[in-house]
Amino acid sequence: MTPATDTLRRTPLFERHQAAGARLVPFAGWEMPVQYEGIGPEHKAVRRGAGVFDVSHMGEIRTTGADAEAFLQRILSNDVTRIAENGAQYSVLCREDGGVLDDLFTYRFSEGGGGFLTVTNASNHERDFAWFSEHAEAFDGDLELHDAHGDFAMLALQGPHARETLRRLLQGEEPKRMRWTLGTVAGVPEVGVCGTGYTGEDGVELLIPPEGATTVWDALMDEGVTPVGLGARDTLRLEVCFHLYGNDLSEDRNPIEAGLGWACKRETGFIGADALPAETEDLLVPFAFTGPGIPRRGNAVTTHAGEGVVTSGTMSPCLEQGIGMAYVPRAAAEPGTEIEVDVRGKARAAEVKSKPLYRKEE
Repeated sequence: MTPATDTLRRTPLFERHQAAGARLVPFAGWEMPVQYEGIGPEHKAVRRGAGVFDVSHMGEIRTTGADAEAFLQRILSNDVTRIAENGAQYSVLCREDGGVLDDLFTYRFSEGGGGFLTVTNASNHERDFAWFSEHAEAFDGDLELHDAHGDFAMLALQGPHARETLRRLLQGEEPKRMRWTLGTVAGVPEVGVCGTGYTGEDGVELLIPPEGATTVWDALMDEGVTPVGLGARDTLRLEVCFHLYGNDLSEDRNPIEAGLGWACKRETGFIGADALPAETEDLLVPFAFTGPGIPRRGNAVTTHAGEGVVTSGTMSPCLEQGIGMAYVPRAAAEPGTEIEVDVRGKARAAEVKSKPLYRKEE
């Protein structure tokens, strides 16, 4: 059931979204902008210039203490020891049986009190924090967890012109890709500037004290940055085959079949590592329609090797064709394999593709 509007949480930028004419919808317990001008124009603004997303609904967990690294090494799938000072790393959170609870970004801080900050998906944050807390209770070491969700507003500034826009507003060092710095942005101090994003474009994500969020937002609007809603965030990530939890990842799927074996370092002994298979019957693959139609989540897939299912689907604003990702039998996972997708009872021809589906022109 969709929560009543008056029970939905709102970010510090809610009134700015209203003033900009955003279409606001319930999302993971929050009232969030799905679009402003439209998904297509906003999508292309990020691909060609600079766009900004309010992602303050996403959660954060702060892990500190002398044994924080050892604790995270136990519960996160990647090798936490390899995160550079002020660096970032992608990983998944697994159950004991290998099912995926969430996919996460973790930052190592040498500034701002040190320790680690893990960014969670909005719909999973409470469950993630409970999982962290449960395993922290059984962990023998110097460790402190803090639910940091209310400590930040978060903006994603993305696109080929994003960094040049940032430079006009930033006092401090500009971070490289997958690195983090602390600086002053648009006069707002103590802003975490992270060289990360989920669009396939260059850019940064800004962790802002909540009281400074409107100041930074207004400064970005004055710079001509396009406000972008969650609708275009979804089409952007799908064009470059980035996973969406709840669609492409779930407790019913393990990271190997999802194509995330590269983020799973079994030798660390993380929770669920022993349950992960060397190979799986199904694999998550990107595909594109070779004719008309738009795939949607849940569409049945037919291949020469058996049945599959679409996990994410849309009309690509840049490729101008239906695209998606689907779990299919391993024997049908090679790029170039012809498949069919059932869209409202009509079989639509498609082809398995290589990642990413969208590539910038050289």
